[in-house]
Amino acid sequence: MHSILKASFAALAASAIVAGSALADGHAKLSGDLKIFSDMSNPAPRAVMEGMVERFGEMHPDLNIELTVIDREAYKTQIRNFLTANPPDVANWYAANRMLPYVEAGLFEDISDLWEDPEISENLASTKGAMTLDGKQWGVPYTYYQWGVYYRKDIYEELGLEEPTDWASFKANCQAMVDSGRKCFTIGSKNQWPTAGWFDYLNMRTNGYDFHAQLTNGEIEWTDERVLATFANWRELIDMGAFIDNHTAYSWQESLPFIVDGSAGAILKGNFAVAPLRDGGLDDDKLDFHQFPAINADVELAEDAPTDTFHIPANAANKDAARAFLKFVVSADNQTLINNGDNLGQLPVNASSSVDDDKFLQEGFEMLSSNSPGGVAQFFDRDAPAEMAKVAMEGFQEFMVKPDNLDRILGRLEKARGRIYK
Repeated sequence: MHSILKASFAALAASAIVAGSALADGHAKLSGDLKIFSDMSNPAPRAVMEGMVERFGEMHPDLNIELTVIDREAYKTQIRNFLTANPPDVANWYAANRMLPYVEAGLFEDISDLWEDPEISENLASTKGAMTLDGKQWGVPYTYYQWGVYYRKDIYEELGLEEPTDWASFKANCQAMVDSGRKCFTIGSKNQWPTAGWFDYLNMRTNGYDFHAQLTNGEIEWTDERVLATFANWRELIDMGAFIDNHTAYSWQESLPFIVDGSAGAILKGNFAVAPLRDGGLDDDKLDFHQFPAINADVELAEDAPTDTFHIPANAANKDAARAFLKFVVSADNQTLINNGDNLGQLPVNASSSVDDDKFLQEGFEMLSSNSPGGVAQFFDRDAPAEMAKVAMEGFQEFMVKPDNLDRILGRLEKARGRIYK
């Protein structure tokens, strides 16, 4: 099911703001047709998409813009077909490994020239790695959200703890919570993917973003001693009783009551956990956030920040207009507008944008824009092929329950790597 919207180009209140953006290529005269395919089918994202089309159309009245909105799940099955047979000029997708099949098939345009613009290269620096394959950039991001440690501020204060800045203080805080009769972290691993968040952070903090990207790209053996070092750090937490018992019985939502009732002091999760934690009774005086601390001082801090993107199909008919639209999308003012709480309610990718007056969005924006020089990962099941992600996350879950099985688990992952990445 899809519908087609012909942009009306009526003036909107916000258009004057966006039209003044340094990135919105307002001086270029664009004409012809601009066809955009989008998977932003839920009501709020769809309204955001339609608003962007109208504002861009007002800036370029000689341009005829046709927006086709496709149901998100249907879009996933249709994208290869329409990129191959009858491509639009702009298409939504996702960053990192999720765009790899279309880059390798020659279906996405190399837009590295746009990333040479200082306004983009400087303001979008934190997301460049997620848009880069083979040293080239293949799209632009339009929204993302942070991962990190959400913790009970009142419990930290009760125990005299401060936000940890390194591995030693992270473990010391955990030991203090264990000694007080609590668990350090709640986690629900029934659906396995929450364990991947732990692997991502422990591996990026132990070995760095580049190593993590090479591992998820199948370039490094799972039996490599550097991977073993990641699991050794993870085992330190497991052996000290950091995680709630029987976590394989809980989904991530079912694990939240442990932090709400104070049985656990923290959770490693994306910003999507904030709303249900607030709904569970944790106001901002009790709930706080900190960046996952450094483990290896020799590697820069990288973060998980799943990123949604726009791309230009390689066989697009109007690439000049498509490039101008992508520049408009990432402009500071447009990013401020589309990511505010009345729209997407997430983080702008442009470091010069303003962020909604929400405590956790503010902290996440500061972290991703200024305090994450190591890059932005997309989360394990986006960075690795689907089959590899499934096998690996099964292994992560098993390791958390039976850490003595590590050699057998890594052997299984290495065998899968040899099969999947051929």
